[in-house]
Amino acid sequence: MFRKAAVPTVSNGSYLQGQANGKLSSMDSGQPAQEGKVVLKKKVTLLRGISIIIGTIIGAGIFISPKGILKNTGSVGMSLTVWTVCGILSLFGALCYAELGTCIKKSGGHYTYILEAFGPLPAFVRVWVELLIIRPAATAVISLAFGRYILEPFFMQCEIPELAIKLITAVGITLVMVLNSTSVSWSARIQMFLTFCKLVAILIIIVPGVIQLIKGETQHFKNAFAGNDASVMGLPLAFYSGMYAYSGWFYLNFVTEEVENPEKNIPLAICISMIIVTVGYVLTNVAYFTTISAGELLLSKAVAVTFAERLMGSFSLAVPMFVALSCFGSMNGGIFAVSRMFFVASREGHLPEILSMIHVRKHTPLPAVIVLHPLTMIMLFNGDLYSLLNFLSFARWLFIGLVVAGLIYLRYKRPDMPRPFKVPIFIPALFSFTCLFMVALSLYSDPVNTGIGFAITLTGIPAYYLFIVWDNKPKWFRKLLGK
Repeated sequence: MFRKAAVPTVSNGSYLQGQANGKLSSMDSGQPAQEGKVVLKKKVTLLRGISIIIGTIIGAGIFISPKGILKNTGSVGMSLTVWTVCGILSLFGALCYAELGTCIKKSGGHYTYILEAFGPLPAFVRVWVELLIIRPAATAVISLAFGRYILEPFFMQCEIPELAIKLITAVGITLVMVLNSTSVSWSARIQMFLTFCKLVAILIIIVPGVIQLIKGETQHFKNAFAGNDASVMGLPLAFYSGMYAYSGWFYLNFVTEEVENPEKNIPLAICISMIIVTVGYVLTNVAYFTTISAGELLLSKAVAVTFAERLMGSFSLAVPMFVALSCFGSMNGGIFAVSRMFFVASREGHLPEILSMIHVRKHTPLPAVIVLHPLTMIMLFNGDLYSLLNFLSFARWLFIGLVVAGLIYLRYKRPDMPRPFKVPIFIPALFSFTCLFMVALSLYSDPVNTGIGFAITLTGIPAYYLFIVWDNKPKWFRKLLGK
């Protein structure tokens, strides 16, 4: 293994290892804390949980370019229908995760649920791909949007230098890492503030849109379903784009052990957040079409900026700043949540031991946070990030579909498991089918990029046998792994 089961010990430095066998006892167990033991504190309230979900879902996409869905649907009416249906499907997935989060009270999200249902190999593959490629690349992409839009007001009349974007992006990434390493409370408070900014930004678009509707600006909704017919491949790709825009509803499950009263707060936070995001997304797109035609939307590089320039005059300069704050909130929420997946995977013996250590004073999983910094910087300065995300976007839905299928499997495998929150069986069945259908479609429609992503994912299998199963490792190899 990366490490074998170890007796809990206090290190000579500032960290404390979790517990024997690489596992922490449930924080709801009621057992008194062992003397000298450091654990992650329960500091995520209902409001903070809502801010984590909303703040991570709403990134740059809804403000910059909803044209992917419009392009693949062919009409205004169908695009709005897809936005609505994707919101409902995402709510179904979120409800499944709410059930899992209330019956398996451990942090780690996808990794933990796959481990519980299907065992260590698929769980290791999931965290392997997340650590090496998905999270660093996803963080770098949303951070680049942050860098570009925070500089936008200073380069209104000329092109922003790419080096300047990457340098300010690097500063933003470092700031997020420092924040999450320093204080859980401050990270959560800033996330709440940034979530408020995102909702204000959406209202800045929705309110003028409603006023336009009251004035009778409905010409772009006439014959809403007329236009280019969506191809057989177009509609599924539109759903793929829509589901990606809503992704982020699962992040609260990554920090389950830090949620106050998880049986109540996880389902509530998920339901409230998804309703707010779905209504906000649909109304924002309606607002766009009160001012911008379908053709103009397809030509716009940043739809929210185009909309603001037409209706708000000089106030439109504030929109890029709101987009930058929105991106920063997604960066912060993603790092806060995913670092807990690495923490739990290390606790289970699937990642190096240092990642399961907690700072004794700040009570943050500091090593699990900062391990992402060098990987993200490498992606930022040396990669074709968008192609990389295309390679691996299918992996997210493959494993999410696997998690929800695992919920169905656990219903039969462990029927006596306490389930404070339980969804009707058709919800996980429909959602897992949708995820696996999108995965199969991506293999058919883009076999080269998806095939590369599939090959990268498969590298987790030999890595599992090399790092986890192989016991007779040479001493130098054990030392290299920090064992």
